[in-house]
Amino acid sequence: MSELLTALGMVFSWDVILVVLGASLFGLFIGAIPGLSATMATALLVPLTFFMDPLPAVASIVAATAMAIVAGDIPGALLRIPGTPASAAYTEEAYQMGQKGFLGQALGVNLLCSATGGLIGVAVLAGFAPLIAEFALSFTSDEYFWLALLGLSCAVLVSGGVPLKGALSMLLGLMISMVGMDSVSGQVRFTFGVSELIGGVSILPVLIGLFAVTEILRRLPEIGRDVIPQVPEVGNPFRGACSLMWKYKGGVVRGGLLGTVIGALPGAGADIASWVSYALARRFSRTPEKFGTGHPEGLVAASSANNAALAGAYVPALVFGIPGDTITAIIIGVLMMKGITPGPDVFTTDSTLVMAIFLVFLLANLLLLPLGLLAVKSTRHLLALPTSVLYPLILLFCIVGAYAANNSLLDVGLMLVLGLLAYVMTENGFPIGPMILAVILGPVVESNFMRSMIKSNGDLSMLFDRPIAAALGALALLVWGSIILGSVRSALSQRKNGSGDGKAGVCSQ
Repeated sequence: MSELLTALGMVFSWDVILVVLGASLFGLFIGAIPGLSATMATALLVPLTFFMDPLPAVASIVAATAMAIVAGDIPGALLRIPGTPASAAYTEEAYQMGQKGFLGQALGVNLLCSATGGLIGVAVLAGFAPLIAEFALSFTSDEYFWLALLGLSCAVLVSGGVPLKGALSMLLGLMISMVGMDSVSGQVRFTFGVSELIGGVSILPVLIGLFAVTEILRRLPEIGRDVIPQVPEVGNPFRGACSLMWKYKGGVVRGGLLGTVIGALPGAGADIASWVSYALARRFSRTPEKFGTGHPEGLVAASSANNAALAGAYVPALVFGIPGDTITAIIIGVLMMKGITPGPDVFTTDSTLVMAIFLVFLLANLLLLPLGLLAVKSTRHLLALPTSVLYPLILLFCIVGAYAANNSLLDVGLMLVLGLLAYVMTENGFPIGPMILAVILGPVVESNFMRSMIKSNGDLSMLFDRPIAAALGALALLVWGSIILGSVRSALSQRKNGSGDGKAGVCSQ
């Protein structure tokens, strides 16, 4: 009880409240601009967290992320342009509802379901994360090696598109993570004589380059030809929204629970959770033919799932130090900069901070309703901001943030180079998620593998010696086997189709 009172005092101090409100407004602004994702909002906040205490730093990212995803629903409903990837699953439903004259109702459902799903996620996080942490205290380097490897494999699986491209993206991230001094042997690698790289590549320029700079490069053609969209009237967002939620209450609960579970899977995230929840809602619906025509059932299920996934992603991040998605990868980096290492021990050494983080989640989801309503009402102004003003300001912020981490121009150069690399990758269908997860998880995989090899004198079979390690190892190998098998089948299928087309071409001649 005393820890709870202390945590309440920490959260409701004036500095944390101001940070939460400021980050919430910033997240609403970023999320309402089409193309600017919640991950980008998080990456842009990282330089500011450098000057904050641990709790305000985490609180700013939690609040901004939750608000950005909700605000991403607004341009989706108004213009059929999802503000964030997490809003893409139900953009068509919300837009079609608006075309039928229920625009306010669609946005009201988004707000209410996002807040409800977020609260479900917080309840699961607060209830089960400490229990999982207690179980994880028995983990050794063997279990952590397999767990981190499983996180990397899941990142490839859920990256979408061709698994081989996801694997190549992951390998690039692993290569970046190996720059600098090995934490176990002390061997210096891949520094090319640059002394600033002995400590490794800083996570901050990597994050800003891969997300913010890449997005700016993608949006360069829009600069100079700004067109202010015609935004329709919204009306009262909450008129009829509560009755729709009650009608589809099963979808709300299912979406919240499903989003939490999917968010807890390393490499997944809010966008995958919303797509899966939408697909399941359609699968079990009594009227699946109405989906895609402005049917609120899919909207309710998917918008409940995406915010719940945010809380779910913190389960592996806090318990194991394994990022559930790119946003929790940033959170882990921020906490480590503050001298706090996420893992099962954090629930005993910093239990008050963990409880305060749970309360911040609760506060952020409760603030969704009033601040989300503010965002809906001020959408005309947010969507009318010229990109010729917005993107240069964001780029300036990126450069300042990358430099401020270590007062190094090398970090600015790395940010720009990685941003250009990520732009080329995304333009050619290579996902960025596996790359950033590999940068975070690479040292975890390597250091725990080396420790296991040292204590077992190089015997690989010892990685399966403990029951939990054996189960995690078998699961990781099964996942990697399915990735390889799927890639081989895809290649054989393409070759077969290609040879068939070639035969048809010869016959037609």
